[in-house]
Amino acid sequence: MLKPGEAKDWEKRAAIECWLSRGGKGDNLVYGRPLAGDYTMSTHLPPRLTANPSPVRRSGSIRRTSSIDVTWPDGAGQSRRLEGHARDLVTPLGGGAPVVRAAASMIAQVNKARMIEAISADPAPAGLQQLVGERGGGHLRMVLRERLPELLATASPLYLLLDDISGISLISRWAELLWSSDTAGGARAGEQALLREGRNEREGVCWGLQRGNSGLDISGATSLVVADGKELRNHLDPEGWHELPSTPGLSMRRARRIDVWREADCIRVEAAFQDSAPSPRGGRVALHEYTVRAALDPVTGVITALVPEPHVLPFHECPGAVANAMKLVGTPVGDMRDAVLANLRGAHGCTHLNDALRSMAEVPALLGYLDTLVPQPA
Repeated sequence: MLKPGEAKDWEKRAAIECWLSRGGKGDNLVYGRPLAGDYTMSTHLPPRLTANPSPVRRSGSIRRTSSIDVTWPDGAGQSRRLEGHARDLVTPLGGGAPVVRAAASMIAQVNKARMIEAISADPAPAGLQQLVGERGGGHLRMVLRERLPELLATASPLYLLLDDISGISLISRWAELLWSSDTAGGARAGEQALLREGRNEREGVCWGLQRGNSGLDISGATSLVVADGKELRNHLDPEGWHELPSTPGLSMRRARRIDVWREADCIRVEAAFQDSAPSPRGGRVALHEYTVRAALDPVTGVITALVPEPHVLPFHECPGAVANAMKLVGTPVGDMRDAVLANLRGAHGCTHLNDALRSMAEVPALLGYLDTLVPQPA
C-alpha cells in the first residue's frame, strides 16, 4: 500500500519529464512535495504543447467525458448557447463491448453578463428552472448545492456540466477575440482591450494574475499566442469520447476526461481538461490544458501521489501554481472540492487546475460503478 508522498515509476517519470520540458533543472524536483525554486520557464514562455489525442481506454476502467460547446447564434457580443454532453463509460476487463453507465445533456442560453436566460437538460431534475436568472460564477456553484443537492450527492454527470457553466461563461470571451482579429496585431489590440475592461476584476483571482505578472501587463499581453489543440478523440479508440457537436466558426469548447482504474496496490486516476476553439486559420487551438495524475490508497481513498502537468497555459507564471497543489497529497479524494477551496483559493491556485482537481471528488462514485460492473479479484 502506498504511503503519502510515494510514487511509482510512471508517476516519477511524468513529473520529471514535465519539469524538464518546461526548462527546469532536474535537482529542483521533489516528488509529492512543493517544488523548490521557480516552476516557470527561464525563457518566460508559457507551456504550449497539448497532450491530445486522449489515451486509449484501459481494460477494467471507467471513463467520464464531458464537453460544453459555446456558440453565438445571433453573432459575437450577443447571448451564447451552451450545449453540454457527458457520459460514463465502463470498459470490461479483457476486452468486450464498453457499457454506458450514465449520460446527460444540457442546453443553456447565457447573456453577455453571464446570466442564465434559459436552460434544459436530459434527464431534467426537479428544480432545474430555478437556475434561470442566476449568474455564472462562484455563487452559481453554491446555488447548485442548495437547489440540486441530489446531483452532487449522486455524482451525476449532469452536475459536472452545470458546474462548468461558471468557468466557460467567463473565458469564452477569448473565442470572440480570436475570431474578431484576422492579424497578429489585431489580436494583440483586441486582447489589450479585454485586459483594460477587466483588469481590476481579474487581479489576484489566480496565481497567474497576481500584481506584477505578465497576465496583467496590457502592453505585453500574450494569451492569444495560441497552441495547437489537436483532436480529443484517438483514432485507435473512437469510442473513447462521446459524440461531440460540430461547431465550425466562432465557438469554444471546454472538455474534461476522468479515467479511474484499479491496480494491485492502489487506485489510479487521470483527469484531463482543455479549453479550445476552432481557429480562423484552420485547425483547433487551445488556451488552457492540464492533466492531473493521482494514486489513491485502495482502502481509505486518500491521495498518496499527485502529478499536475500543465500542457497549455496563457502566461509564463501560470505553472507556478502546481507547487501549491501538492498540499492536497494526504486528502481523501472525496473531499477534494472543499480541500481545493480551503487551500488553493485566489492567488494560491490556478482556477483551471483547481477545476481539474475539484472534479476528482467524483472518483469514489465512479469507482463504485466500476466495481459493480467489473468484478475485482478477491
